[in-house]
Amino acid sequence: MNTLKTLTGIIACILLITTACKKDEYYVDGGRANPIFEGDILAYLESKPMEFDTIAQIVKLAGLEETFRNTEFTFFAPRDENIKTLIGTFDRGGANRELFFAGRDTIQTLADVDSAIWRKYLERYMFQGKNKLMDYPQIDFDVLNIYPGQNYTSYANTVCNIGVVYNDANNIKYMGYRQLYISLIPDLSQPDNWVVQKVASSDVQPRNGVVHVIDFTSGEFGFNSWEVINDIMESKR
Repeated sequence: MNTLKTLTGIIACILLITTACKKDEYYVDGGRANPIFEGDILAYLESKPMEFDTIAQIVKLAGLEETFRNTEFTFFAPRDENIKTLIGTFDRGGANRELFFAGRDTIQTLADVDSAIWRKYLERYMFQGKNKLMDYPQIDFDVLNIYPGQNYTSYANTVCNIGVVYNDANNIKYMGYRQLYISLIPDLSQPDNWVVQKVASSDVQPRNGVVHVIDFTSGEFGFNSWEVINDIMESKR
């Protein structure tokens, strides 16, 4: 009888350990996101309406739908929140406030903005080829002379520095997680005057390119919302 109890206890322990191992495997593997998207870049944006419904509409208004569906490129995707902040209201800032006090027509729909303006600023986030995080060099903003990232020219012919920050871990330099950054360089004669935006999620891979999603809290649409607003103001004179 005691032998039977002992055997039963051993079996129970084995089952418990096996179950625990399976649970650990589940939690480890279950945390990974599948980076592959079975569709084009525009289809990916449309599949995430909470984040990119407005951006997808702007792509079409800008006349870039064909590019987003069939051309191979890397897209640093701004989020809808940045567009909402850009447009704003007459009492909360943004383009509509400036238009309201200038006595000009405010923006009621996305189509009220000149398509050339949408195209100009979207193309700042578009780069030829397919580049994942691992394809970009290291950048350290404290020692740019050692780890400078690299300059790339966008579809809009603006220059951006793109690089990967290697964070520290357990007091060991550069051994932590890696995060992608993109920085607009408005004037190459002033290389330190960068407008920096960090990437929240990298390496989404639709069939015709790579999408890196920008952290909407780290910057403004077009890198400089006042530049966009000024263009909108001029177009409504």
